Amino acid sequence: MLLSKAWESYEADKRIEGFSPQTLKAYHLQAMLLIRYFNDLNIEDITTIQLKEYLARSNENLKPSSLAHRIRFMKSFFRWVHEEGHILKNPAAKIKEPKVGKRIPKFLTERELEHLREACNTALEKAIFEFMFSTGCRIGEVVSLNKNCINWSNRSAIVRGKGDKEREVYFNIRCEIWLKRYLDSRQDKDPAIFVTERHPHRMSIAQMRYIIKRISNRAGINKEIHPHQLRHSYATHLLNNGAPLDVIQSLLGHEKSETTRIYAQLSGSIRQDLYRKYF
Repeated sequence: MLLSKAWESYEADKRIEGFSPQTLKAYHLQAMLLIRYFNDLNIEDITTIQLKEYLARSNENLKPSSLAHRIRFMKSFFRWVHEEGHILKNPAAKIKEPKVGKRIPKFLTERELEHLREACNTALEKAIFEFMFSTGCRIGEVVSLNKNCINWSNRSAIVRGKGDKEREVYFNIRCEIWLKRYLDSRQDKDPAIFVTERHPHRMSIAQMRYIIKRISNRAGINKEIHPHQLRHSYATHLLNNGAPLDVIQSLLGHEKSETTRIYAQLSGSIRQDLYRKYF
């Protein structure tokens, strides 16, 4: 079986399993790189040594986290091919991911958040900023959200997260005000909660990233702002106000508690208070 045919079968199977579009898109890129490198070789002819040589060349210009992502794809792909009986031996079985040091998530201070808030010029910008910060949603969850997923009576929304899992998120009064103002100003019938400004249709992740960048440029903050920092800032805000980690885990939609536990390392007011209490 050719690599390209194996990828098509793998992708179809994982789509049925419920892999997110973002994961499949990222894996598609990795598959194309693999197919190009091996010139669409028969998959049963690929050896562990060849895969390691491929990774060694990748290692020259990839960060450890990007290399780890590439290896995760390879291990998942070749494990599936082996389990499906297309190859007798899994050549990626003994390949290990590089050790990637866990980094404390970058968050925004209250002052920086206020600067960003003031830099929002339109109802659309204010609605996007307030919704992302007050719900802690991933950008992919926000762009895929529809208007009928909003429950105005308790200021909540049902979002579809990683692994196609649904969860309820909540937003504050400030967000409710700007979200309603934005929706009331729209003339289109698109079901999406956020649409493009010209020829309204569902906003893409790239378009929403551009809007956040546009706001941050106006705010004059001396750092590069990414949408995911609003999610980190949301988690930090909850932590500093005494929210237990299991509650934060549920609100963020983290499957593993270890993912949430890294926020406990943040240099926020809680750590400072505990130091002063116990030292």
